[in-house]
Amino acid sequence: MTSLPRLVAFDLDDTLAASKSPLDPRMAALMVRLLGAVEVCVISGGQIAQFHMQLIDNLDNVSDEALAGLHLMPTCGTQYYRHIEGSWTQIYAELLTDPEKASALIAVEATARELGYWESDTWGPILEDRGSQITFSALGQAAPVAAKTAWDPSGEKKNTLREAVQALLPDLEVRSGGSTSVDITRRGIDKAYGMNKLAALTGVSLDEMLFVGDRLDENGNDYPVKVLGVECVAVGGWEDTAAFLETLIPRLEAGAV
Repeated sequence: MTSLPRLVAFDLDDTLAASKSPLDPRMAALMVRLLGAVEVCVISGGQIAQFHMQLIDNLDNVSDEALAGLHLMPTCGTQYYRHIEGSWTQIYAELLTDPEKASALIAVEATARELGYWESDTWGPILEDRGSQITFSALGQAAPVAAKTAWDPSGEKKNTLREAVQALLPDLEVRSGGSTSVDITRRGIDKAYGMNKLAALTGVSLDEMLFVGDRLDENGNDYPVKVLGVECVAVGGWEDTAAFLETLIPRLEAGAV
C-alpha cells in the first residue's frame, strides 16, 4: 500500500484476542488509540454477543465519537452493527429461513456423527443458530484453546466435515470457521462478501482498506479477503497484531507514509 489505509479491518479470534477470550489490556488500549486515528472494522464468524464479550466490553475510556467509527460485522458480514446515539444498533441482518436452518442442522449433525466427530465431552453446545449462520463447533463454543488445537491440529477433520456437508447442502455455503468449527450460510457468503458490503456502506474502496487476520492460508476463512485484492497482513496471534499496530498507529497519527 503506497498510502495509509482509510479503514483497517480485523478478524477477531486469534487476531485481536485469543480464541473466545477477552482482549488483553495491551490490545484494548491499542484499539482505542486506533479508533482515534482511522475507521475500524471487525469481521468474524462469531455472533454479536461474542463481539461484546471479547471486544466492546473491554474498551475503556473510549468516546461515542470514536465508537461511531467502529464497524461490527458478525457472521462474516451477514449482520452489521453501528454505534448510534450511545448504543449498538443492527443496521441489517440477512437471516436464513427456518427450512434452511433445519436442513443445515440435520446435515451437519448427521455427518459429524457418521465421521465420528460428534463429541460427548464438550464445553457448551456443538450446534448454534446464529440467525444468518449455523455453526458447528466440535468441542463447543467455550472449549479451551489447548483442547481445540489437540482435536484437529492439521485441520483435516474440519475440512473433511466441510466437504461432506457441502455435498448435502448444494443451495447453501459450508465454510471452515475457527480451529474446530464449520459455518453454514447462504451461498456466496464469506468474508469477501462482508468486505464488499462494507465498501458499499462506507464509501471506502477496497484498495483503501487494510485487513489483518490469522487465517489467510488457502484453507483459512480470511483467505477470501486476500483473493478479493484487499491488502492483507498475516499474523500468528494477537501479540503479532499488537506489534504491528504499535508501528502503524504512529504513522496514522502523523498522517505520514
